[in-house]
Amino acid sequence: MTWCLLIKMEKEADYLFEISWEICNKVGGIYTVVKSKAAEIMEYYKENYFAIGPFFPEKVAGEFQEKVPPDKLAKAFEKLQKQGIKCHYGGWLIKGEPNTILVDFSGFTSKKDEIKTSLWQNFKIDSLNTQYFDFDEPVIWSYAVGKLLEEIKNVFNDKKIVAQFHEWLAGAGLLYLKQNNVKVATVFTTHATILGRTMSFANEELYEIFDKINPEKKAYEYGIQAKYLTEKQSALNADVFTTVSEITAIEAEHLLGKKPDVLLPNGLDLKKFPTFEEASIKHRLYRERIKEFLMYYFFPYYSFDLDNTLLYFLCGRYEFRAKGIDIFIKALAKLNEKLKKEESNKTIVAFFWVPGNIRAIKTGLLENKTFFEDITDAIDDDIGEIKNRIIYSIVSKKSITEKNIFDEDFLHENKKKVLKLMKKGDPELTTHDLQDEKNDSIIKSLNEAGLLNKKEDRVKVVFYPIYLTGADQLLDLGYYECMQGSHLGVFPSYYEPWGYTPLEAAALGVSSVTSDLAGFGRYVNEKSVQTKNPGIFVLKRLGKKDDEVVNELTNAFYYFSNLSKQERIKNKMEAQRLASLADWEVLIKNYIQAHNLAIKRLG
Repeated sequence: MTWCLLIKMEKEADYLFEISWEICNKVGGIYTVVKSKAAEIMEYYKENYFAIGPFFPEKVAGEFQEKVPPDKLAKAFEKLQKQGIKCHYGGWLIKGEPNTILVDFSGFTSKKDEIKTSLWQNFKIDSLNTQYFDFDEPVIWSYAVGKLLEEIKNVFNDKKIVAQFHEWLAGAGLLYLKQNNVKVATVFTTHATILGRTMSFANEELYEIFDKINPEKKAYEYGIQAKYLTEKQSALNADVFTTVSEITAIEAEHLLGKKPDVLLPNGLDLKKFPTFEEASIKHRLYRERIKEFLMYYFFPYYSFDLDNTLLYFLCGRYEFRAKGIDIFIKALAKLNEKLKKEESNKTIVAFFWVPGNIRAIKTGLLENKTFFEDITDAIDDDIGEIKNRIIYSIVSKKSITEKNIFDEDFLHENKKKVLKLMKKGDPELTTHDLQDEKNDSIIKSLNEAGLLNKKEDRVKVVFYPIYLTGADQLLDLGYYECMQGSHLGVFPSYYEPWGYTPLEAAALGVSSVTSDLAGFGRYVNEKSVQTKNPGIFVLKRLGKKDDEVVNELTNAFYYFSNLSKQERIKNKMEAQRLASLADWEVLIKNYIQAHNLAIKRLG
């Protein structure tokens, strides 16, 4: 099992076909992986790189531009159409615009039982009683892709072809090639094992019980045997088996019975991210936007020093244990007690940017925003006069007082507006009404931890349970903008095969916390030493009890809260340096290594 970073190598294959259910069909993270590296992979394969995905008419608008296929491909497509498989050739509308083939398998679905029977007879994949959209649909599509690759090999007979299949969803295509002895070199990539992910989400102690379970039996217990067996057989039958990180390689070896041959860590196209100078400017800009939100969220109840406030955040899917949300809350609670005991004047605001099951924005918060904007609008209307009075007071050496700056009518009107804004009680824990707030895991845990947004609390919390679209009527900031306006991203994951968020944060010049159970966390550990200003803090979770992890995270929070501005800047710079180690320009060589090994093994 290897990865390669700086070794210059030449590709061995003449053609690369990359197969994923998520090409021109955004479902999850694999879309980002394939899309973001396409331009770099094309540096090697040029026009001989082809992406293959499913054809869904409602999904292709803005993603795919159809074109007339080259003669050789047209010949292959013609043969397939007679079998009910229609191929659409064109360009994927992303950087590099790679050649793309989208396979319409709607006329091939009648072969479902025949395909599943073949998978059972040849590979012992038990797919009885599977659901169409859950299992059968991608299997029919990928089997059709296998037939497509067979026809392509027939027309490019003298050429070396490698096909890379992502996840079990594309696995039936790989198995078709092996079953029919098609001379196409195969690479299978799992981004997370289906069994590992399922066990983790069921709160099983995944890493503690690897050696104590029968994986196949466990898959049957969860009713995921069809997916598990497809994934396992794809790994066993591929010329080269790959995964995205060291931690997932350990998982795959235990659960699939095969050690990955090559690691393919995920990267970013860092040319799309800001320079450190640009990131610094954007941090100030978006931080002020977030501070404005904090004023109408908290200040109707009580105020605190915004210039002595740090913004921590966690963002991602609502996977309470897998994403380490439970650990985040417990560590915040301990930090709160520590800061209160010290009578610290520091305030930490922790955002939970985690989409949940919502009804609407809380009416009280919308009222706060309306009254707050009424005050800011009044000041904006009078800003020219206010500015002149301040200048006059300074130049004439008069003391700057309320009466020197504001006229009596302005003070009287705004006093009434401020009184409207003021409220009794404590700020809410969440911005939105939730469908079942009493049983929401985050809300329940915040209450149990005593994180209640009391005036005396030094740690304040905001559960923001919607996608950061940039137009949500509150922050009105996008995903990256919210990150850039904050000080520390927190991603203490228990199950994270790679983990793009701390990498994205680092690329944006934002310090973060990850864990050694995250692929990216282990990658950082391998490439750097945790110094005084590490930029990316790697939490030790492997083999540790939750209490130990909470204590370590609390210490990291406390340490970061006491850094000077200059020390925080050093951390931001180091974070961005570490992000540069995960640029696709560097990491793409691992893919070439896997492809070359597959060609060699095919012989």
